[in-house]
Amino acid sequence: MPPVASELAYIPFVSVENMMRLVHHFGIETILDELTDAVEADYRRWDRFEKAPRLASHSKEGVIELMPTSDGEAFSFKYVNGHPSNTAKGFQTVAAFGLLARVDTGYPLMLTEMTLLTALRTAATSAMAARQLAPEGARVMAMIGNGAQAEFQALAMKAVVGIEEVRLYDIDPEAIAKTARNLAGSGLRIVTCSASQDAIEGAHIITTCTADKAYATILTDNMVGAGVHINAIGGDCPGKTELHRDILARARTFVEFEPQTRIEGEIQQMDESYPVTEFWRVLQGDAEGREDVRQITLFDSVGFAIEDFSALRYVYAKLQGTDFFQQIDILADPDDPRDLYGMLQRAAA
Repeated sequence: MPPVASELAYIPFVSVENMMRLVHHFGIETILDELTDAVEADYRRWDRFEKAPRLASHSKEGVIELMPTSDGEAFSFKYVNGHPSNTAKGFQTVAAFGLLARVDTGYPLMLTEMTLLTALRTAATSAMAARQLAPEGARVMAMIGNGAQAEFQALAMKAVVGIEEVRLYDIDPEAIAKTARNLAGSGLRIVTCSASQDAIEGAHIITTCTADKAYATILTDNMVGAGVHINAIGGDCPGKTELHRDILARARTFVEFEPQTRIEGEIQQMDESYPVTEFWRVLQGDAEGREDVRQITLFDSVGFAIEDFSALRYVYAKLQGTDFFQQIDILADPDDPRDLYGMLQRAAA
């Protein structure tokens, strides 16, 4: 762990503007590729981390969550919301910020926006799983739900897995047009579709990323053929699903942290006897990934704190030697650690 800065009261803060500068400086596909490796490296040392389902405050409008974890040397948390109706009000569905801290002193190391960073780490996590679970030679991806995360997902699958074609579908034609426009010039072949079935036809990877807080059926059983990999990233709270339960009955399902996914993921539709594999076991060689070419694999991803930890440490390392941050005065630093009141009094003078 790097030393605390000599100006103990100051820590780097990465604003949205500086996060965008950082991404453009290094290149988004480079960031996604490296971040995928960073998340995978932490999954390979899964046992080092504190793990618990995130603390969630649910309302009829959405959810506000805290996602903490530690590996014994560093601690991180993310504050994040999920409010599907926000787009109608001109707000983001998901907004977030996060903090990285030292365990030995408890002092923060970095505070950062995490709306952009969450989109990047979610895409990196999807690519990490697809790299292990997608059929060999996967080149076509269906993107069902073309909201704020769609482009990140497509570019991560291109950079990490080698996807060449993305087939877009959303119930909102403007969302399809937005995503197609943003991915123009990316090197991907973009196909816009008027129905989800059209998008899925011929796809090796199917990513679902929708926002409605409801039991929905984005994919039905008859739509999913043998041998595909499904990346279900939209289901992220109790009472919200995207896949018909018959798909789950046919698929081999992988999750991040089972106690959390049982509450929030697609598998909330199934009883406790439904078998799942925590994905870290595949990376550590304790479990098989895809077992044959006709198998349907499902990554039932709801997002987990270790992925945020990886993203925060990755950004903290990337800041070194750059000016992509501001120093903010967030900690009291009296000359005598016992004399906080004296520091206050001296400020009046």
